Amino acid sequence: MQESVLLNVGFFAKSCVVLVCLCGVHLIVALFFYLTVSTSTKFYYRQIPSDSHIVTSQTHRRAALDIYANGTVETDLNKLIYINASVIKDDVEEPAVLEPCPETSPLLEGPLQVEFSEPVSLEMVRKENPQLMMGGRHKPSDCVALQKVALIIPFRNRDEHLKYWLHYLHPILQRQQLDYGIYVIEQDGVDTFNRAKLLNVGYVEALKEYNYDCFIFSDVDIIPMDDRNTYKCSSQPRHLSVSMDKFGFRLPYKQYFGGVSAMSKQQFQKINGFPNNYWGWGGEDDDIFNRLSFQGMKISRPSGDMGKCRMIRHSRDKKNEPNPQRFKRITHTRQTMNTDGINSLKYKVINIEKDQLYTKITVDIGKP
Repeated sequence: MQESVLLNVGFFAKSCVVLVCLCGVHLIVALFFYLTVSTSTKFYYRQIPSDSHIVTSQTHRRAALDIYANGTVETDLNKLIYINASVIKDDVEEPAVLEPCPETSPLLEGPLQVEFSEPVSLEMVRKENPQLMMGGRHKPSDCVALQKVALIIPFRNRDEHLKYWLHYLHPILQRQQLDYGIYVIEQDGVDTFNRAKLLNVGYVEALKEYNYDCFIFSDVDIIPMDDRNTYKCSSQPRHLSVSMDKFGFRLPYKQYFGGVSAMSKQQFQKINGFPNNYWGWGGEDDDIFNRLSFQGMKISRPSGDMGKCRMIRHSRDKKNEPNPQRFKRITHTRQTMNTDGINSLKYKVINIEKDQLYTKITVDIGKP
């Protein structure tokens, strides 16, 4: 019996030793975990200042400690960020949503004084328009423009005319509250000029940069004399230069569509753009009038008073003599319009120049 008692005492003694050891291990593990969490939490707050929007209150700091204490750092960190995202949303004021611009801009001045007696420099025009974005881009700051307008200018050796055009047109277009860009398409080389093909190039190149929905095709020497003659598109193709001083402020003939015209993207695609085979002066505008008529469209125009324009006087350019084939080609518009235009356009870009006032694209369009 004495031997049995001794055995029991030994068993209990061993059990106590094992229990003490287990308690010691548990204490060590608990202490290790506490130190690890404390260090991680302190590190977290060292990385995120107390005045940061990520942790913005004592409540969120306690939430952070609870997350770490629960041992779910990786999983619940997203929850912490989500919690504090609501604080950011409450604290930061969202930007105001701009309203659409009015159909008729309240900034318009009406009839304008247009003169070409005083010289104009590009540097002067840049100073006049400091709000322009590179490439001759601009959009209203206080409303959303109703149309995105690309202005296409066929160009060669007309630098002085371009200065006047930019001087007058940039302020007019801004008062008209347009989201617009200016594209000067320069024909490379000295071969016969091809205005219509350059306009096709301008259409294609402008769409590579921005989703324009309206296209203004303008000669560089024509300046509007009334900013109510808005440079934007309508439900029908629009002729804007309806009464030029060159023609005594009258429309030279009913089918005239030259100088400055406006077509939407859909209208331009419907007629396959301009013809590419009119080399030299004349004929391409009459071809376009025919294309529009054959597609069931009618020309819209502003009133004669509102559509007044001034033309910068100049002599005929070399390599832009009257096209002797223009009358014959006009009679075949119906047969050629589906195969000669945007779908057959070929050219090579030589250079693209981005100025504050314009984007100039120099292109090789081939020879007659």
